[in-house]
Amino acid sequence: MTWWKQALLCLLLLGAAAVVWYRFFPGAAEVAAEWGIGEAPAATAPADEAPRGGPGRRGGGMQSPVVATPVTTATINDRLTAIGTGNALRTVAVRPFTSGRLTEVSVEPGAEVEAGEIIARLDSETESIAVDRAELALDDARARLERISALRSSNTVTAVQQTEVQLEVRNAELALREARLALERREIVAPIGGFVGILPVAQGDYVTSSDDIATIDDRSQILVDFWVPERYAGALAVGMPLTARSIARPDESYTGTVRAIDNKIDQESRTLRVQGRIDNPADTLRSGMAFRVSMAFAGETYPAVDPLAVQWGTEGAYVWVVRDGVARRTPVRIIQRNSDSVLVDGAFAEGDQAVVEGVHAVREGQGVSIAGNESQPRGS
Repeated sequence: MTWWKQALLCLLLLGAAAVVWYRFFPGAAEVAAEWGIGEAPAATAPADEAPRGGPGRRGGGMQSPVVATPVTTATINDRLTAIGTGNALRTVAVRPFTSGRLTEVSVEPGAEVEAGEIIARLDSETESIAVDRAELALDDARARLERISALRSSNTVTAVQQTEVQLEVRNAELALREARLALERREIVAPIGGFVGILPVAQGDYVTSSDDIATIDDRSQILVDFWVPERYAGALAVGMPLTARSIARPDESYTGTVRAIDNKIDQESRTLRVQGRIDNPADTLRSGMAFRVSMAFAGETYPAVDPLAVQWGTEGAYVWVVRDGVARRTPVRIIQRNSDSVLVDGAFAEGDQAVVEGVHAVREGQGVSIAGNESQPRGS
C-alpha cells in the first residue's frame, strides 16, 4: 500500500474515533466546546413547559432530573497496620572469662534463672592452690609486720624497715584478692534473670572465652520491631500506644507503647524502623514471633464523592455539585481512589450533592432538579 493510502486510512480511523468519542463519551460536547470545536449542548425544557427566562438567559431552561449523591467526608492515614518481629527485652550470650574444662553444668534448657545464679563451673584446682598460697604469703607478711612494729617501739629497727614490711602486707593482700577473683571466675554465673535456651555445651567440654555456654532471654517484655511508610514519620512519637496480635495467637491482643524510633528513613524501602514494647505477663510470647501491629492517628479528613461524579476537562478534574438547587462546577484535586468513593480536595459546602448521572446536560449556574426530589430547581 502506498504512503498516501496509508495516510488516508489513518485520517479516516481518527475521524471515526473522534465521532464515537463526541457522540457517546459523557461531557465530550462540553470539552469540545472548550476547545472551540462545535457548540455546547443547550438544556431543553419539557415540551409542556415554556422556558423561564427568555432566550437571552443562560441556563434558564428546564432539564431532565439528574442523579446526585451527597458529598460526604472520609479520613485517611488514621490507622497503621504493620507486620513486626518480636525480641526479648534482653538477650545475653554467656561466655566464660577464661579457658578450661567444664566440670559442672547446673541448669537445664528452658530453666528460669536469677541474676547471679551459677549455671556452670570450670576446673579450678590451680586457682584454689593459688588462693591458698596467697593466704600463706599474707599471713607471713602480717606476722613480720607485728614483729617489726614491736621492735620499732624500742628503736631496734628503723622507720624505713617498718614501711617496707607494711608495703609487703599490702602487696600480699592484693595478691590474695587477685587469686580469689581468678577462682571466682571459674564459676559461670547468669548476668541477668531469665530463661535459659538450649545449651550448646555439656559437662566435660573444653571451652574458651569465645565459646557460648548458654543464652538467657529476659522475656518479661517483648520488643516488636516493625517498619512504617515514611509518611507516618512526622506523626510518630515515643510513648504512643499500640496494639499487637501474635500471628500464632490471633485471638490474644496485647497493648503496649512505642519504645524507640529510628533516626533515618531506609532509602531502599522508604520506610522507618519503629520499636514497640508489650508486656508478657503469662510468658506466652517468645522471641522471634511475628506480630501484627496496629496504631491509630488523627488522620486527614477530605470530601468524598462517588467515582462517577469526577469529570475531566482541559484544566483538570472537577465535580458538578448541586448547591441550593443550582449547578456549580467545582475544581478538585484527587487525593485517593477507593472502590466506592474518591477522596478529593475542593471547595465544597455543607449539603452539596455531586451529580453522577446527567452531567452532559448540566451547566454552570443552571437550575437543576434531582431525581427523587419533589422540590423544583431555582433559576440562576
